Amino acid sequence: MGTSTITGVVRATCSAIWMRLKASVLPHPTRQQWLDIAQGFLERAQFPNCIGALSPGSIRVKKPPNSGSQYYNYKQFFSVVLLALADTNYRFIIVDIGSYGSTADARIFRASRMGRWLQSNQLDVPQPANLPGSTGPPAPYVVVGDEGFSLSSQLMRPFPRRGLDAKRHTFNYRLSRARRFVECAFGIFTHKWRVFLSPIQLAPQNVNVVIKACLVLHNYISTYEATPDEDAQVESLPSGSDTIQLGRSGLAGLRVRELFADYFLSLIGSFPSHQ
Repeated sequence: MGTSTITGVVRATCSAIWMRLKASVLPHPTRQQWLDIAQGFLERAQFPNCIGALSPGSIRVKKPPNSGSQYYNYKQFFSVVLLALADTNYRFIIVDIGSYGSTADARIFRASRMGRWLQSNQLDVPQPANLPGSTGPPAPYVVVGDEGFSLSSQLMRPFPRRGLDAKRHTFNYRLSRARRFVECAFGIFTHKWRVFLSPIQLAPQNVNVVIKACLVLHNYISTYEATPDEDAQVESLPSGSDTIQLGRSGLAGLRVRELFADYFLSLIGSFPSHQ
């Protein structure tokens, strides 16, 4: 068969897989499902009121014609970005697919439907609630990300690494425990679907269709097979700088991050195995 015929078969097959499985294995969570996800992060990462771990993944592609440096990322290869929110069962909750590899993580998130839905309260996320055992101010339900994202009251990122005191070090440790689940999810994803281990020889729009099919197959297998081992091989994911852009949202995020940090250092919120 010719190249165009094979491309058409791949595209049609992957589109059919996406359409058949998306509603059942990648639906928008209900409020109760958000609470169940948060319970998973509390039990497995000791991070309460967390409804997902967020990270970008770079999907290698062959340089698209006439694309300049749009797809060329800081790791010095061409890619499209898969931005994903994952739970503690290594399943993807919400995804955004196809941004240029050269685009900064924070910008991708702000422009994505995921980011807009989260910031405008369109995802039926539960109302703020007291942290376990605490009588202090209610804390919002948040997602956790790395330094590449902008801090907000809905998205927690680490404190800058320089000059960490005990409180900030403890917060960063807890956040990294929560973030490992999306890293493991990406590791399982890329090593189960080995097409992602080398540049994909398709046009970007067809690459996006392949990613969609593999995403729903990943969630389907994660749902109906045994939970994968946490030691699954993890790919290196991009991280940004320590620069925080403080708009009104960022100032609210600072207050929320301090609330979590104070809780983690308190007697009721401490984690005995952390030294």
